[in-house]
Amino acid sequence: MDRLILLIAQGLGTGRSPVAPGTVGTLLGLPLFILLLLPGSFAFFVGSLLLLSVASVWFCGRAETILGLRDPGSIVIDEIVAVPLCFAGWVSSLDFTNGTMPEWWFFFGESTWHWSVAIVLLFRLFDIAKPWPIGPSQALPGGWGVTIDDLLAALYVNLVMLFFLA
Repeated sequence: MDRLILLIAQGLGTGRSPVAPGTVGTLLGLPLFILLLLPGSFAFFVGSLLLLSVASVWFCGRAETILGLRDPGSIVIDEIVAVPLCFAGWVSSLDFTNGTMPEWWFFFGESTWHWSVAIVLLFRLFDIAKPWPIGPSQALPGGWGVTIDDLLAALYVNLVMLFFLA
């Protein structure tokens, strides 16, 4: 069971990258974002974000215990889960008058791909720089400290992107 927990917490092995494991893990968040869009339901998208955030806290806490380390760099499930949250502001700003969300390729199309790149880059910037209160949030116990800083970084990304998309 410990091996399965580590496999998930380490982002299916992306967290074991010898170079920039957090960035490599972040890239795995893009397919997760696409998966959350496939049902075309905003309620599913938001509900999944909440469920995945709680799951990240649990997996990060368990992985810390198994590895005997505080917030090891190989744990990247927190980055992976935060990526779809980075897009939540943009997703919620779109017109759903027909009752469904845009298809996933909308976010990676010819006229929008640059916004998606900006979102990922901003996330990495906030995750690495850790402006207040991101840095202090890492002091929270267990998986909370590992996950919350990434969720806060995602919220910062949303604030910046909503400003530019407004």
